[in-house]
Amino acid sequence: MKSAVSHRSLSGFLALIFAFAIPFWVVGAMTGSIKGMPMNLPTSALMFVCPAITAAILVYKHDRTEGVKRLLARVLDYKRIKHKIWYIPIIFIIPLTGLLSYAILRMLGLPLSGNQTQWLALPLLFILFFISAAFEELGWMGYAIEPMQEKWGALGGGLVLGCVWGIWHVIPLIEAHHPPAWIIAWFLGTVAARVIIVWVYNNTGKSIFGAIIIHTMLNVIDSFLPNYDASYVPGMTGILTAIAAIIVTFLWGSRTLARFRYA
Repeated sequence: MKSAVSHRSLSGFLALIFAFAIPFWVVGAMTGSIKGMPMNLPTSALMFVCPAITAAILVYKHDRTEGVKRLLARVLDYKRIKHKIWYIPIIFIIPLTGLLSYAILRMLGLPLSGNQTQWLALPLLFILFFISAAFEELGWMGYAIEPMQEKWGALGGGLVLGCVWGIWHVIPLIEAHHPPAWIIAWFLGTVAARVIIVWVYNNTGKSIFGAIIIHTMLNVIDSFLPNYDASYVPGMTGILTAIAAIIVTFLWGSRTLARFRYA
């Protein structure tokens, strides 16, 4: 019996996702950062539309318009989350990581000044980052993760997708003038965060809505972390996110990330 996702082309997805990003990278190199946006986001960050476009094209090729409609509907598939306790990690795991990072850096006496994002901007930032996360997760989790999990298991698929996710962002990070140490630290946290997203996804009826909220919280929290341009800030959040990913892998198992060891 063929898998329901056996027709999905990983090579096609990866080729298109990077090809579609190239024009954004070129424009980003010419224009620099978006004025008024947090985290010194470059114009190339607008490439967030590429994963959804790529997924829609590939889904349409096989399932036509109905398939694309089903894909888009999953942005709000919160009804898949049958056990509401999973809203705790969905909503709080990233903010808690950010707060713990802040507390540790304060205890270490490292500079944590220069927080320029106003709290009044929180609702607007949440909406903007929710929209960008929805476009990305329709591709990452709506299309790519299932064939990756079939091939490498949940942990392996999460790590591979996390690396793709991170590499895809490297050019915009360079255009935002982040140094190599900062990018490496950010990359660690990004890969670990993808493992956590896969863990939540596999335990919530494969809800893309849950993945979107976690992705949104990543960007929101990063926007409010003071001195975010210093390498030790994403370094600390990366370490703590990696520890969280290791813990959930141990407790839920690397093959599925969905079989609690002590159930």
